[in-house]
Amino acid sequence: MKVLVIGGGGREHAVCKKLSESKDATEILCAPGNAGIAQVARCIPEVKATDVEGIVALAKSEKADFVCVTPDDPLALGCVDRLEEEGIPAFGPTAYAAQMEASKIFSKNLMRKYGIPTAKCEIFTEMDKALAYLDTQEAPIVVKADGLALGKGVVVAATIEEAKNAVIEMMEGGKFGKSGARVLIEECMVGREVTVLCFCDGKTIRPMPASQDHKRVFDGDKGPNTGGMGAFAPSPLYTEEIAERTEKEILLPTLNAMNSEGFTFKGVLYVGLMLTKDGPKVVEYNARFGDPETQVVLPLLASDLFAITRAVREGRLAETDIRWKKESAACIVLASGGYPEKYESGKLISGLEDAEAAGATVYHAGTKKTDAGYVTAGGRVLGVTALGDTLADAVHSAYAAAEKIHFEGAHMRRDIGSRDM
Repeated sequence: MKVLVIGGGGREHAVCKKLSESKDATEILCAPGNAGIAQVARCIPEVKATDVEGIVALAKSEKADFVCVTPDDPLALGCVDRLEEEGIPAFGPTAYAAQMEASKIFSKNLMRKYGIPTAKCEIFTEMDKALAYLDTQEAPIVVKADGLALGKGVVVAATIEEAKNAVIEMMEGGKFGKSGARVLIEECMVGREVTVLCFCDGKTIRPMPASQDHKRVFDGDKGPNTGGMGAFAPSPLYTEEIAERTEKEILLPTLNAMNSEGFTFKGVLYVGLMLTKDGPKVVEYNARFGDPETQVVLPLLASDLFAITRAVREGRLAETDIRWKKESAACIVLASGGYPEKYESGKLISGLEDAEAAGATVYHAGTKKTDAGYVTAGGRVLGVTALGDTLADAVHSAYAAAEKIHFEGAHMRRDIGSRDM
């Protein structure tokens, strides 16, 4: 079968690589793809991930048997809806179901209505009222843009002044465009964060190994938020007891809530959790595989990803074989100097083959192939993933491989996983 994957980052590289292991996925296409994805799939760079009609036309012209829509934007724009309307089987939630991520207000109201544990919050459509409310609050406090903002629409403010600046930037400065026209102001939950990605077919929810992401750009969780500087799985914090509690108090109630509201969620539901002293609480939902969490979770999958995606679409998840390796995985992100602010591209990359020879998998996030070789073409450039019998083994191997890769201005955090080994 011919499979088309939508997207062009490290996550899509991991998805394409895992799909390529399936005997039923005889040909893989990726739009737009990237230079690394081109190693395992035929890339169509002229079709962008947000061009829904272009994606539909491509799927038709290529006679694609199945389409995996992985990024948040095309999901929110109704890419899966349009493909299915045209009779093309697709993996991912509908635009309505994707509001679980595309609108934090939508998902917060759902949690409130159905008693799913989450942070207390207030919702504002007017900046003056938001600022006046902040005068009555204490820091630290969290300000969130309602809509999609590339994972950067959340500010954990250490002072009320910082929170006010975040509100002004979002609501008046248009920092995130329409996404920041409405804001949520939340209590700052205290605890450690873990991510639980789940396969969901609307009737059954099957969690994957829990992972931990590292959002801040510098060691010690310092500096601005990024799309993610590294991850590992499984999380030692996510004990059997917490897993059982999460399933009972969050995962199953979320599934029931979505169904009660009249929409069926089919795809990957990302559940961001804060492990508080009162138990696990929802930080946020995403409507797709996380990045870079996918780069540590999918390498641990011992079953056929393509078979699972088809089972999700067809509502057969309960009877589908899903097995996981008894190992740990760690991913180290190499970013361009200056990321997540201003950075330069076009820097020649060396050492990729050496890193792979050391036993790691190098996922390309922002690279381009030139006559001289691979060059940087994004903020997050590469994700270096290694497996090991223990978390410490995986982290050690990932860093050993990452050290072999060089480009001008390369930056990586040196403390991925260090708190939990």
